[in-house]
Amino acid sequence: MTSATLTIDLSALAANWRALDCATEVETAAVVKADAYGLGIAKAGPALAAAGARQFFVAMASEGVALRRVLGPGPAISVFSGHMAGDADLIRAADLTPMINSVDQLLMHVEALPGHPFGLQLDSGMNRLGMEPAEWSALRDIALAQRPTLVMSHLACADTPEHPMNAQQLQVFEEMTAGIDAPRSLAATGGIFLGQDYHFDLTRPGVGLYGGLPFVDATPVIALDIPVIQVRDLLAGETVGYANAYTAAKDKRVATIAAGYADGLIRAMGANATLTHEGAKVPVIGRVSMDLITVDISALATTPDNLQLIGLHQSVDSVAAFAGTIGYEILTSLGARYDRVYLTS
Repeated sequence: MTSATLTIDLSALAANWRALDCATEVETAAVVKADAYGLGIAKAGPALAAAGARQFFVAMASEGVALRRVLGPGPAISVFSGHMAGDADLIRAADLTPMINSVDQLLMHVEALPGHPFGLQLDSGMNRLGMEPAEWSALRDIALAQRPTLVMSHLACADTPEHPMNAQQLQVFEEMTAGIDAPRSLAATGGIFLGQDYHFDLTRPGVGLYGGLPFVDATPVIALDIPVIQVRDLLAGETVGYANAYTAAKDKRVATIAAGYADGLIRAMGANATLTHEGAKVPVIGRVSMDLITVDISALATTPDNLQLIGLHQSVDSVAAFAGTIGYEILTSLGARYDRVYLTS
């Protein structure tokens, strides 16, 4: 088989949700935006529901529709982007809960879908989505009279526990929501590990479910094994790849493997990257091209059929570090050409 194999362990995904749920004494949702962080909402959604998740979050209404199709009635599905123009039919048909971000969205929602559930998103300092304190102060009584299902905000620096922004946002959120009856939510994955003060009534883990930091004890969810197409002997002084990007200082054994930036393997990782074979690390040489990567396998005693980029020996965050990015980007960039294998036990 020419295509690489992306193995997705749904039992590990479920185990991560249960572990994060046990880390608090409040309800735990599951964030499945961007097609479950690139792993496939049609498989990940039901696996998380079977693990016990009864609240889900997506980025936009169309994602909520796709999730409702696989979950069926029952679980709550909230939409971070709120109620956008043209969303009313989708929200109604799929029984979605928009997280209202502004006065305009609130007016649009109550006019288009009177009585339909909604939540509220407040801006506690991230300056991205949600009502700022002045806007919220003017709208608070009107919005709360409509009985929102949830009032939430989002932490900007939760992955850095010592950052003063965390305590600042916590204080602002507490001030903005003081005295309300609606359930409250502030913590995503990173916020869970900041402690009980950040948990409120509901946590919303995302990347931690899929094996990413800052959940350092997460069970690995994915493995990416890439087939070797060809192996050649490289003589000292010969070059590899576009622009002669690599020149061999001595004789080498080089494997060309079947994946590249068309498969979401970021070109910037280049010669910083390694792959593994039975735990032994072997370096990428030359440039990552559209469909191919060249790897120095001189240190291996045998010629492998496959090399592994992500798995037990290299996490998704390790691979992200090769490219100077984050695990989120690696996960959500994983391409459509992989042979996806889902494990359930």
